[in-house]
Amino acid sequence: MLQEKILRNIARNSRISTEDLAAMLSASPEEIREAVAQMEKDGVICGYPTLINWDRIDAERVTALIELKVTPERGRGFDRAAERIYQFDEVESLYLMSGGGFDLTVIVHGRSMKEVARFVATKLAPMDDIESTATHFVLKKYKEYGLSLGQRKTRDERQLITP
Repeated sequence: MLQEKILRNIARNSRISTEDLAAMLSASPEEIREAVAQMEKDGVICGYPTLINWDRIDAERVTALIELKVTPERGRGFDRAAERIYQFDEVESLYLMSGGGFDLTVIVHGRSMKEVARFVATKLAPMDDIESTATHFVLKKYKEYGLSLGQRKTRDERQLITP
């Protein structure tokens, strides 16, 4: 399916030209433009963010994953709480989870651990439907969105298994 092939390619490189994409997928540039425009209109393509390795610049920045145990609202489940949470500028991503002892995972960025802790203590934890929080700080990122974050290539140490 053309749509899926386009999405796979632009997920890896959103700067790929329409012409290059058309050549790779054996389609015309006009077919690619129309398909992308339709996916944007339908909300399939929601944006074109840039993956940045913040560790490579001189700026303090921490990432935290925050687990939230939430009391679901009758008739709306977790949607109302999620809608309130994702409005905060600090929130990078928000996911409804299955399994485990929590319901939502929030990914936030801050300039320091203290700033993230303040966000949790003053904005998330006081919400009526939040039962508990657990904050985990990311120590190092190796790969994000399917892309390596610029680590030096080392020899592949996986063992080759042959029949």
